[in-house]
Amino acid sequence: MPFAETPLRDEYAAAVERVARLTLDALRDGAPAAPLAQEPVATAPRPLLAAVRVLGADLFAPRLLAGAGPDGPTAALLAEARRVLPAPLAPSAEAARVVEWQDWAAGQLLARTPYGSAVPWPPVLPGPEEVGWRAWSVRMAQLSGLALPGLDGPVHEGARAHALELARGTVRSLLRHDLTTAARLVRWVAWTGAEGLAPRLEVGPVLERIRLAGDGSARTGLGLAVARRLSERSGGPGGSGGDRRPEGDGRSEGDGRRAA
Repeated sequence: MPFAETPLRDEYAAAVERVARLTLDALRDGAPAAPLAQEPVATAPRPLLAAVRVLGADLFAPRLLAGAGPDGPTAALLAEARRVLPAPLAPSAEAARVVEWQDWAAGQLLARTPYGSAVPWPPVLPGPEEVGWRAWSVRMAQLSGLALPGLDGPVHEGARAHALELARGTVRSLLRHDLTTAARLVRWVAWTGAEGLAPRLEVGPVLERIRLAGDGSARTGLGLAVARRLSERSGGPGGSGGDRRPEGDGRSEGDGRRAA
């Protein structure tokens, strides 16, 4: 990468963390929405728009998990981000499908506001029967932002039909110490529980392990908080264990042990 691009990339990454932190704080505090834009949307700085573009549907997690619809100010900012920053070029056809589904989720939520309209389903992605459960679970991790109340489609139907594969993918990621993938997959596991499916994996201990040994980022913390709330909606133990310390706050030195 050219040296001139490195500071800009770092600035965008920092903006993603800031927006994720604001959204996480709103989710924890029961706020109606994260205070993302302090100025008119038309003059929002580009790093903020880039961060909003990256987080997409997760911006509305605090409201959706509280049983409310998307809020207008956040929707306006997301719509502007999508207008100014088109979807990134994907390195492969499969990666392009993943981006399309991420954009579909954001578009579906924007369609419930004055800032968007109904969007069709992108092409359906192959299931574990076609690509194997390992590859499928990795793709589902990339689509973890779709694991929210109020969103439904072929990706969600696949999650319902293959809850066991989601659990297997989560455990495999823990064993490989790929805690980012594990955090994203356990969110789907919690989502299937909130849908009324029998638990295939106990969510609470997984969340606690990732909280202790994960990267400590706000974005990971937001995903863990969503998973915990989903688990609570299903009456599961996701929110009842441990000392209830905030997800994503700090790291543990760890003892090197891996989940069995």
